[in-house]
This record gives sequence, C-alpha cells and structure tokens, in this order.
Amino acid sequence: MIMGIVLLGLREFYRLIEDKGAHPLVGFGLAAGVAIPVVAYVGNEYHATILMTATLLAVMVAQVGKAEISEALASISGTFFGVFYVGWLLSHAIVLRQFHDVVSAKWGASAAEGISPDAGAFYMIYTVASVVMCDVGAYFGGRAWGRRKLAPQISPAKTVEGALAGIVAGISTGLVAKGVFDLAWPSMSRDFSWLAALLFALVLSIVGIIGDLVESLLKRDARVKDTGSLLPGTGGVLDRIDSNLLAIPVMYYGLLAYTYLRVG
Repeated sequence: MIMGIVLLGLREFYRLIEDKGAHPLVGFGLAAGVAIPVVAYVGNEYHATILMTATLLAVMVAQVGKAEISEALASISGTFFGVFYVGWLLSHAIVLRQFHDVVSAKWGASAAEGISPDAGAFYMIYTVASVVMCDVGAYFGGRAWGRRKLAPQISPAKTVEGALAGIVAGISTGLVAKGVFDLAWPSMSRDFSWLAALLFALVLSIVGIIGDLVESLLKRDARVKDTGSLLPGTGGVLDRIDSNLLAIPVMYYGLLAYTYLRVG
C-alpha cells in the first residue's frame, strides 16, 4: 500500500514541477521513490538513507548524460526533492510500524522487552488519527471562529484560530487513542505514558499544520488548486497525506529518542 501511495504521490509531485516548465527525470524518480520503502522494509531507515545518497548521485549522472544545460538545475533538484519529499519521508511509516524490531536491532533485545511487537500499529494509528483530526478541527474551527490569517500569502483560508482548534483536536484525539488502546489492547500502548501521549500529539499537530502549509506553498507556486483529481472532491493523493508526510518521520525519530532515554 505504501508503495502505491508513493507512486501516485510522486507522479502528482512531478506534474507540479512540469506545470512550472521543468522536466524532471520522471521514470527515474518514480523507480527510486518506490524502491526506498522496499529498502526500509527489508532493512531500516539507515539503508533507505544510503539509497537516497545513491539516488542523488545517479540523478546527477543521468542529467549529465542528457547534456541539457539549461534545465540541469531544475531537473536535478526537482527529481531528487520528489524522491525525498514523498518516497523517503513516507518510508518512515514502514519503520514506525516495525518499531519493536527497529529498537531490538539498534539496541538489543533487552531494550525492546517492554515494547509490544505490535506497538508499531498503535503508533501509526495514534499518529495518523491525531494529524487527521487536527486537520478536521482546524477546518471547522476556522469556519466557526477564524479571524486572523495564519499564512495569507500561502493559504488565505487558514486562520490562527483554526490552527489552535486543530491543535486542541489533535491532542484530544491522541489522548483518546491512548485511552482506547489501554483499555482494549493494553500491551500495544503500555510503553507510552500519558504525558508522552499529550506531548507527542501536541508536536504532531503543529508539524501536521506545517506540512499542510508546505504543500499549499508548492501548489501556489505551481498555480494549481489540487495536486490531482484521483479522489473526487478532495483533491489528489498529496492533498490527503501532506500533513502526515512530515508527522510520521517526526513521530518515528521522536519515539527513538523517547525509547533511548527510557532504556539508557
């Protein structure tokens, strides 16, 4: 599923670049973008980072082979950033889902003893739910109380009041997710304290808003309303995952730091 989302999201991203008149190495970028989640699945984020480095080198070599000097900067930058923005960032969903195995591989089986093998499923649901409900809360909060523009040049419809409402909704959702799992599947959330649930949800909500603004910035530069029309009435794939593109990696690396502090 992740590979499919990466493939569709990357194609939408490259269309944005093409709308600006650039000519990214689409086929190359799509292949590299799909390969990164596969590498993350069979290895970890370290191996995915190695592939990212190899991708950058390969893109530069491919561009030299084209010998089109006038488009070199836009082509190399656009191709590589697409792989990073969609492929590499979203590949963290895989290592987050495998969080128990990641901790065991990094710091030994003893470090992962308190973490359920299925804890990654809880972390994914917690992350996505918090970010999605932050987006929903921001939308309805903005419609009800929005007065001050948050970033008028990037997204005129977004307001400070809406963002605050979204953060409250995101935090509330994170705490509800923690409570539901504690009651129904306590082993999956036992290593995640209530304070951690509150603080992570706060950070995820803020990062999700930033991720939404980043994608709005890209669309405004390309002068398009939506990145695609795959989902009628809701835009493209990137429009649906923009907030989580940043939130999922933040959750993953935040959890690594949280776990490291706990296990010493």
